[in-house]
Amino acid sequence: MYDIVADCSDNVPTRYLVNDACVLAGKPLVSASALRMEGQLTVYNYRGGPCYRCLFPSPPPPETVTNCSDGGVLGVVPGIMGCLQALEVLKIASGQGSSFEQQLLMFDGQEGRFRSIRLRARQIECVVCGEKPTLTELQDYEQFCGSAATDKCRRLNLLTKEQRVSVQEYRAILDSSTPHLLLDVRPKVEVDICHLSTSLNIPLASLEDKKSEHITLLKDTISNLKQQTKSQVPVFVVCKLGNDSQKAVQLLENMSGLETEQITVKDISGGLMAWAKNIDHSFPQY
Repeated sequence: MYDIVADCSDNVPTRYLVNDACVLAGKPLVSASALRMEGQLTVYNYRGGPCYRCLFPSPPPPETVTNCSDGGVLGVVPGIMGCLQALEVLKIASGQGSSFEQQLLMFDGQEGRFRSIRLRARQIECVVCGEKPTLTELQDYEQFCGSAATDKCRRLNLLTKEQRVSVQEYRAILDSSTPHLLLDVRPKVEVDICHLSTSLNIPLASLEDKKSEHITLLKDTISNLKQQTKSQVPVFVVCKLGNDSQKAVQLLENMSGLETEQITVKDISGGLMAWAKNIDHSFPQY
């Protein structure tokens, strides 16, 4: 019924599903994606080119995947990528062919630049498009990827109940003036939109990369608070939805006593959006 498929999805299980369906049906797949101020475009399973599984044989761990709901996207970027995607569909449909059968077009909205990189060729050992495919029918893709096939925000559960506090519990800590450090691990662009006035911003990416200037800032802040209070200072971590903050808690616990002084770290469950919903209704939501 259809000659060309355009994938505009924002979750990993759907991408694998659409790819496999296109390979099994012998249809080209025009795929585009956008996140924050960046976009990507390519065409899979076209004129002997690779399919999605050729590039990504195994799905990434669910907790490492960021979708638009989690990471945000500037609305203009999907518009740009969607127009380019539609152009490739029309070129293929009219017999002109695509410019991206083994190329990945990358768009950087911040710098206003496009660049193209060559992708690896079709893999002969690919389980769906290789010379001896072992995947000959569609499977349970949520089970395969370990995540839900939805573009809605995923709620990660990486921590125990004891490692988390509710926004109501954190409000009580604020009201009691208990000494503590509030660490906001969102990117600066999100912090500039809204933040709690007492928070210190160190993005999750900086913790993951152990950027020296941010680790030093964290150590100095904890040390100063400890000198003022003469006791161990608890650290509470917050992000937009309570996903990245859980990852940060795990990182900080591994740093405790090594890169930093011995600290106790807890995640604020639900993040700033839970704060806006349950504590401060005037707090901006985005």
